[in-house]
Amino acid sequence: MAACVALLAAGPAGAVDGPAITLYRHATLIDGTGGPLRPAMSVLVEGERIKAVAPDAELTAPAGAKIVDLTGKFLAPGLIDSHEHLATPPNRRAAEANMRRDLYGGVTAIRDMADDLRSVAELARESRAAEVPGPDIYYAALMAGPSFFVDPRTHAANFGVEPGHAPWMQAIDAQTDIPNAITLAKGTSATAIKIYANLPPDLVEKIAKEAHRQGMVVWTHSAIFPTTPEEVLAAHPDVTSHTCYMAYQVVGVPASYQARVPVDPKSMIGGDNPVMAHLFARMKAQGTLLDPTLRVYAEDAERFAKNPKGRPPLCPLDLAAALTRQAFRAGVPLSTGTDGIAPATDPWPTVYDEIALLVRKAGLTPAQAIHAATEVGARAAAQGADMGTVAPGKLANLIVLGRDPTADVENLKSLETSIKRGRAYPRADFKPPTEQELRDAP
Repeated sequence: MAACVALLAAGPAGAVDGPAITLYRHATLIDGTGGPLRPAMSVLVEGERIKAVAPDAELTAPAGAKIVDLTGKFLAPGLIDSHEHLATPPNRRAAEANMRRDLYGGVTAIRDMADDLRSVAELARESRAAEVPGPDIYYAALMAGPSFFVDPRTHAANFGVEPGHAPWMQAIDAQTDIPNAITLAKGTSATAIKIYANLPPDLVEKIAKEAHRQGMVVWTHSAIFPTTPEEVLAAHPDVTSHTCYMAYQVVGVPASYQARVPVDPKSMIGGDNPVMAHLFARMKAQGTLLDPTLRVYAEDAERFAKNPKGRPPLCPLDLAAALTRQAFRAGVPLSTGTDGIAPATDPWPTVYDEIALLVRKAGLTPAQAIHAATEVGARAAAQGADMGTVAPGKLANLIVLGRDPTADVENLKSLETSIKRGRAYPRADFKPPTEQELRDAP
């Protein structure tokens, strides 16, 4: 027993007595607020947090501090992927390979948008303790109508439990004790309730209201079938996902998730649609963020181009991009969620695709897209107090780049070092997936 106590007291592998102190000097700072570049800046890190941010001339290295010279380099907040799925179904090798790629590619936090939380919670704990390299994970427990749980993904994420009856994926109907259901979900250590599909407006509103009462945030699909986007927004979600689902407000919402049909873009091409303008104005007014997931629509288009006889995309990429552009111009904050994982052979995180699509297709500047992936991403994950910008008191989640990403987002691939909670992960140390991981990965 004494040996066990000693091991516990020692903390995670690599821990040292007292917080390490590092001074990053002579950097061009991208602070995550969306403001201009700040040349000749220093950032002092003590332990896992930022102690000070100031011009070089105003910040002196404390005694014993490690000094890192970033002359000619760019220092920015760590990136945040606001829509990943790590465990549907659970596959530890594949999840760890993706987490490693994320972290060594500059992603220091993610939102996991509903999976088998037995697996996700352990991955989150291990990453938080630096036992495995990966971003911090903030995850959702899912709620949907009983008819949704014929979906095979719910069976994959509930092995050993009847789908709809696990605390992390619950079937909700008019007889459900919603306060108890939220309490059960909260017991999984989830950050949020994700309201998914096949629920009427009154239940969507009751779930959201109770989740907020119990101190949880609410993440939703932007249409919940048959609940319309406008009715979803009436429930005051904190973040809503999938731009093109909002188009169902114009063309009509299918009765269920399973009955989704392709969106006809005719009435939404050639200028800002007034119905969408109303929705986006409401989102701005109540502070609801949009997780566009443009990569989903790009992936669907690519799949259909390879197999035109297959299932057509639910939404054209150009329409999703146009609506995202309209939302952004209306003042709706955008995050960078991918809702997918690139092939295991891709050396860079999937969020790079989403950032690039926001620039190339939705018309954001590189600086605006980086802001979406940092400060707005932190807010999407309900972690704005701790991350997303480079400021005193925030976690030391940073990336060091050799070239300016606000000039060209492709310069994110000049990444030299990721720093998560003060711990450095040099890109040169990145190990590509093993043969086994390649076999196991999606």
